[in-house]
Amino acid sequence: MFQPFLRYLEKELFTRFELRGCPIPSELEFQVSQRGKTPAMIESWCYESPEFRKIRYTYINAGEMAQIFNSVIYPRHNYDLPLLGIDFLAFGKKKILVVLDFQPLFRDQEYLEKYIEPIRTIRDKYNELAQDLPMKFYDASQYFSPYLLFAKTDAETVVNRLLPAYQEYIQLYWQLLEKAEPLTQPEAIERIIKAQKDYDQYSAERDPASGLFSSYFGHEWSEKFLYEFLFEDAAPVAVST
Repeated sequence: MFQPFLRYLEKELFTRFELRGCPIPSELEFQVSQRGKTPAMIESWCYESPEFRKIRYTYINAGEMAQIFNSVIYPRHNYDLPLLGIDFLAFGKKKILVVLDFQPLFRDQEYLEKYIEPIRTIRDKYNELAQDLPMKFYDASQYFSPYLLFAKTDAETVVNRLLPAYQEYIQLYWQLLEKAEPLTQPEAIERIIKAQKDYDQYSAERDPASGLFSSYFGHEWSEKFLYEFLFEDAAPVAVST
C-alpha cells in the first residue's frame, strides 16, 4: 500500500542530495518472519548527506495483514530544522493509521514561526487527514507540531489524498532546508546535539511499534532494532526488579 510513498521519497533523495550509504547490521537490514499466518518481511535503508546526518526508512510487508512505512530524517547538527517524521500503518484495508509531521526540536515562538507555521497552508488543504485523535503513547506537546497529519483513514484516501499531501509536505521541507542558515556557534550546535539525542531517548522509550516488532521477529531482535538502528542515540532503560 505504501510502496509509492517509499519510491517517491527515494527518488527525491537521490535526485536532490549527494547520498552516502550508512552501514546497517545485516540482521537488522533485512529479516523475514514465519510467525503467524502470513510471512512478514522487514527491510531498512539508511543514508547521510552533507545536509542530513541520518536518513532512515523501513518497510514492513506482511501482505494483506500489515503494510508499514516508517521514516525519520535527521538534519546535521549545524541545522536547527525539525525532523521529518513519517509513520504509515495499514492492518488490512480498513484499519489504517497515518502520521506525518515536521517534528520540532524546540517550542519557542521564533522557532515555531520559522519552521512550523509554513505547514499550516498545506495542512488546511487536507483537514480530513488532521483528525483530533488521542495520542496513547506520546505527549502531543513534545516533538509534534500543531499541523501534523494524524488520521485513521481508508485505502482510497491514502491514494487520493494522503499521497499528494505527503508530496507537498516533503517539498516544503526541502524549501525550508534551502533557506536554513548553517549554525556556526559551538553552543548552538551543542543545543541541537542534545535536542536530537533527547528526541531519540523519548521516542525509543515510547515507540509502540516495538511490540509489533517483537511479535514478528522476537523481543531480542526488536530491542536491537530499536536501540541500534531506529533510535541509536538512545540508551536502553534499565528495568527494575
